Amino acid sequence: MQLKEQLIELRERALSTLEKINDTKSLEEIRVAFLGKKGELTSVLKQMGKLSAEERPVMGALANEIREKFEVLYTEKNAKLKQAELLARIESEKIDITLPSRGRPLGNRHPLNIVLDELKEIFVSMGYNMVYGPEVEKTEYVFDLLNTPEGHPARDEGDTFYIDDSTILRTQTSSVQIRTMQDAVKNAKLPLAIISPGRVYRCDEADATHSPIFHQCEGLVIDEGLTFANLKGTLEIFFKRLYGDDIKLRFRPHQFPYTEPSAEVDLSCFKCSGKGCRFCKGEGWIEMLGCGMVHPKVLQNCGVDSQKYTGFAFGMGIERITLMRYEIDDMRFLYENDLRFLRQF
Repeated sequence: MQLKEQLIELRERALSTLEKINDTKSLEEIRVAFLGKKGELTSVLKQMGKLSAEERPVMGALANEIREKFEVLYTEKNAKLKQAELLARIESEKIDITLPSRGRPLGNRHPLNIVLDELKEIFVSMGYNMVYGPEVEKTEYVFDLLNTPEGHPARDEGDTFYIDDSTILRTQTSSVQIRTMQDAVKNAKLPLAIISPGRVYRCDEADATHSPIFHQCEGLVIDEGLTFANLKGTLEIFFKRLYGDDIKLRFRPHQFPYTEPSAEVDLSCFKCSGKGCRFCKGEGWIEMLGCGMVHPKVLQNCGVDSQKYTGFAFGMGIERITLMRYEIDDMRFLYENDLRFLRQF
């Protein structure tokens, strides 16, 4: 029978060809040539229409047997060739792990973080605890409980970012001090000594010494018998450890609604050693922070017995300390992410 002979001859040729193939590309070409839509087996089966009704089932069964046999051998051969090619690739693409790698440039710690970590270390060594609070805060904690009434200039929209009438982006981390005092009274944790570092927001123009977003660290100590002398001694120890024993401090009387008495603290200019230059505007001193004894009304607002306890507080900008620490004369360098600048630290 001519069709049967064609099928048998095709089977023998296809199986013989499979045995000789040594790569997956040629194997796939043979599969398409034999079983594809235009393949040899398909072409032979198109002659089935010429067969009688008795011959068709016989030839159909033979054709299916040939297809199944080819597919089984094809699958086995394909798996073996892929494994062989993988092993050959692994052998040819060996990596010499003794060769030096291509170095990747590493980033540097930001000078703000360096100074903040050093500041934390100094105060922790002095017995202070670190406390954090929300940056989106109620005016009650930023102003009202800090003895800053309605109408005070600090509450003006020109100085403060308002979200609504009673919610703002905090202008200082003093709100953390208020929350801490309230918690200390509630849980009988007095006396206390804390610092509260974090971001604060004010409507300041971005120039060499100001930014609308900056970092601040405030300190608060509440205990019996504290005086202004304790405050002065604390700040002197801190700045001498930060800048060296040659640094000089100057306390100037000031007025803050939440401290009484109050003072601003200046440090001798790092550029001119107090002689006067462009950076210190010819004064020889640079304003660094505000401080004072906690106002009795603030203590009372938080439930602290002002007849028994006194306290002192201070607040400083991390950016300004960083400028002096590294003799940087423009605060904007800290925010520009210029690697040429940051790699210096």
